[in-house]
Amino acid sequence: MQRDGRNAYPRGSLSQLAVLAIALAGWVRPMAAAEVTHFKVGISEPVNTVLALWMAQAGGFYAARGLNVEIINMSGGSRGAQELQSGRIDAMHVGLSSVVKLNLDGGDLRTIASLSNVIRFTFFAGPGARTAADLKGGVVGVSAFGSESDSTVTLALARLGMRRDDVVLKEYGGGMRRLEALKSGEIKGTAINEPVASLAREAGLTAMVDLAAEKIPWLFSSIVVKASYLAGHRDVLARFLKASIEGNYLALADETRAKEVLARETRVVDPKIIDTSYNDFRQQSPANLEPSRAGAQNIIEQFPVLKSRNVDDYIDGSILDDLKKEGFFTEIERKYAKH
Repeated sequence: MQRDGRNAYPRGSLSQLAVLAIALAGWVRPMAAAEVTHFKVGISEPVNTVLALWMAQAGGFYAARGLNVEIINMSGGSRGAQELQSGRIDAMHVGLSSVVKLNLDGGDLRTIASLSNVIRFTFFAGPGARTAADLKGGVVGVSAFGSESDSTVTLALARLGMRRDDVVLKEYGGGMRRLEALKSGEIKGTAINEPVASLAREAGLTAMVDLAAEKIPWLFSSIVVKASYLAGHRDVLARFLKASIEGNYLALADETRAKEVLARETRVVDPKIIDTSYNDFRQQSPANLEPSRAGAQNIIEQFPVLKSRNVDDYIDGSILDDLKKEGFFTEIERKYAKH
C-alpha cells in the first residue's frame, strides 16, 4: 500500500522484512529439495511376503516420510538382485541365497531387514506324479539359479530321498509361470509359495513336500541393498524401513484392509485363497522386520565354497538397531496396540 508515492511501511520494518525473507528463502530451498525422494524397490513376484510394502504404500506411510516408492515386479528374485547390483533399482525383495551368490561373484549386497524368516515353499508335483520315482529324470522348475526356489529344492528333494542330479533343473521365472508349466506337464515339479500354492491345490496338484509347515529358519524374503548405497543413503533407507515396518503392523492389525490389498495386488479373487495367504503371512511375518541370524546361517551352509561364512558379511542390521535405540519399535507397538 502506498500513500503520496511513499511506502506505507517504515524503513526499519522493511529491513526486518528483508532479513526475514532471506532467512525463509534459505529454509525453503533445502526443504523443497528434500520433499520427495524417488525410490525403486523390486519384488520377486506378487506374493504375500510383499504385503508389508503394499500396505505401507496403501496407508500413505511412504509419502508421509517424503518417499515416492515405486514397487516393480522383477519376475524372479535372482534377476532382481542382479538389477540391484547394477544400480537400476534401489532395493530388492529377495532371499539371502541370491545375496550370497552375487557376493560370491564380486557383488556388495547386504540384507537390511526381513519379510520372512522361515521357508514358505511347498513342493508340488504335476498331474499323474505321486511318488519320487515319478519325478526322477524329469524337469523341476525354479525361478532362477541361486534363488530361494533353487536352494530350497535341494531340501525338498532330500525329503523325497533324492538329490539334485536325480532331476533336470531349469529356470522358469515367477511362481505363476511355474504353476502353468506344472499344470501343462512341461515340468514335473516346482516349489511355490502363497498365494500360488493355494492355486496349485485348487488345481488338484499334489503337494509332495510342505516345507512351510516345517518352519525352517531361513532368510526367505528380505530387503536387500548395495552396501555402497547403504553407506551413502542411510536416511532414505531409515525412512523406507520405518514406513515398511508400519505397513507390516497395519497388515497384522487390520485384517480386512490387508486382505483387500492382498487381493488387489496379487489379482486373486477367491476369498478362500486370500484367507489362506493372509493367515500364512500373519503366522510367519516378523513384526519389526528383524532378520534371523539362524536363518542366514542355514542358507550360508548351502554353499560349499564361500569367501566368508560370517553372517555379518551378508546382513547389516545397523539401521534397525538405530530404530530400536531411538524408541521407534516401542512407539509403533504402542500405536497399533489400540487396533
